[in-house]
Amino acid sequence: MWTSSQVCWWRVHEWVTPLLSRVEEWPLAGSPLWDVLADNDPVKLAAVLDGGRHWALRIDTNQEAMAEAGRAISKSADWKGIAHRTANPSSAYIPRRKEFV
Repeated sequence: MWTSSQVCWWRVHEWVTPLLSRVEEWPLAGSPLWDVLADNDPVKLAAVLDGGRHWALRIDTNQEAMAEAGRAISKSADWKGIAHRTANPSSAYIPRRKEFV
């Protein structure tokens, strides 16, 4: 059972680089050029490995962006105070309007 969704692009890159270095170039995985390659062609496998590496990079950078956004949100307000006021609405302060007649 897999429990973590954290992705490390660098570890994927390190693993696929030696395999990709055996092939000089490859088409984009899923492209018509890729599709006509034999299933046992190392070029076809290299294209899929490279696609996986790119996907890992996308996930890794998205994870970092979400973490940065979370840190920014955390610093943006007095969340403890907001939680206290939300949980204790009777402590809310509403100033009275003073009308002069």
